Amino acid sequence: MGRIQLKQVKKAFGDVTVIPPLDLEIEDGEFVVFVGPSGCGKSTLLRLIAGLEDTTSGIIEIDGKDATGLPPAKRGLAMVFQSYALYPHMSVRKNIAFPMKMAGLSPEEQNRRIEAAAKALNLTDYLDRRPGQLSGGQRQRVAIGRAIVREPAAFLFDEPLSNLDAALRVGMRLEISELHKRLATTMVYVTHDQVEAMTMADKIVVLQAGVIEQVGSPLELYHSPRNRFVAGFIGSPKMNLIEGPEAAKHNAHTIGIRPEHLTVSTDSGDWHGTVGVSEHLGSDTFFHVKIDGFAEPLTVRVGGDFDLHYGDAIQLTPDPALIHKFDAKGLRIT
Repeated sequence: MGRIQLKQVKKAFGDVTVIPPLDLEIEDGEFVVFVGPSGCGKSTLLRLIAGLEDTTSGIIEIDGKDATGLPPAKRGLAMVFQSYALYPHMSVRKNIAFPMKMAGLSPEEQNRRIEAAAKALNLTDYLDRRPGQLSGGQRQRVAIGRAIVREPAAFLFDEPLSNLDAALRVGMRLEISELHKRLATTMVYVTHDQVEAMTMADKIVVLQAGVIEQVGSPLELYHSPRNRFVAGFIGSPKMNLIEGPEAAKHNAHTIGIRPEHLTVSTDSGDWHGTVGVSEHLGSDTFFHVKIDGFAEPLTVRVGGDFDLHYGDAIQLTPDPALIHKFDAKGLRIT
């Protein structure tokens, strides 16, 4: 079982509060992603759960038991870090076995768990190699394998893919998601990359300055952001946010429209402007458009290749049913 509850958990360093008191429930078997900009407190929150940081106040419960004062080794959790932290002189087999050896498990039980983890992570053919003979993705799988053999109540991942190149990140993202489906074990995952959050999570926790801005499924956050911060953070490319007279027409301080919810035309439209930089990706084209009377350029996303170029006149029409409205405090207007 891997249910985790945070009750009014606070973290301060001296007089500086980095995480004001917060409440959060992570259900058994969930894949929960903490996401937010650098310095928002997501890694600190993960370290509080792991026991690597002491809570200033509040209670952390794991499976209904108070774990606030327990050392990391007693919490039944396994953590995978951004750095692989493998022993270079040891084989993959010995690296994976190390936590079990320290726990005093029998050689037979160690071998059983190693073989099962290696099979799950496609590492069976690499057990006798050393970390220096592996790719970055393979090393990260070894680090995950070392966590798996502990058979924890939950896995904690602290930006595990940040050191990998783009192609490896995509591959490892899929492997970790597949692993979660097979193990059905609670996973808590920290990332600054909202694409990782959207594609991997059952539930996303959006953080800013240590405060939970919104908790929900990826599509809940995409379709119904609670405030302007979440609206601008979730989605790639990010939502266009517009202030001024155009927002006032909708009785709002700010309106938001996603790049994919704008219709492009050269003949007619609500907003008239000029094409700036274009990004042609094959499957999609992104236009950055300067609209007459708007303070900031808008990003437009259209499917496939679209024959518009720098300096061309363009007209845009937002889907009225998909305009998001926010008040002067940045809160969603329903």
